[in-house]
Amino acid sequence: MTAADEIRLSCLKLTTHIGVPDEERAGSQMLEADVIMRLSGRFETMQDDINATIDYAAVATRLQQIAAGKPRCLIETLATELAECVLREFGAEGVTIDLRKRILPDTDHVAVRVVRGV
Repeated sequence: MTAADEIRLSCLKLTTHIGVPDEERAGSQMLEADVIMRLSGRFETMQDDINATIDYAAVATRLQQIAAGKPRCLIETLATELAECVLREFGAEGVTIDLRKRILPDTDHVAVRVVRGV
């Protein structure tokens, strides 16, 4: 079996209101997401046609809209919502979302990973 071809967005900036204490959610925070979208076909079958692939600019804009759309307590919730969007709205066969939040002292970041689909 051949591995699926992928489109990757690295370090996508997402502005959101997130955190367990009310005080943390009161202000906006910048999170970073790595998004890996697995396609049903291989790149060479696309014949250089934009309609045969996933519009990564549209994905980035939509994920930023979702993040900004409402406050959440957990980054796990946001990561799940982002993954479901990529599958449902953009037709990816599979998606991996790594979502990072810089919140704890003495750490670079806290991260969660969601893997959905193929």
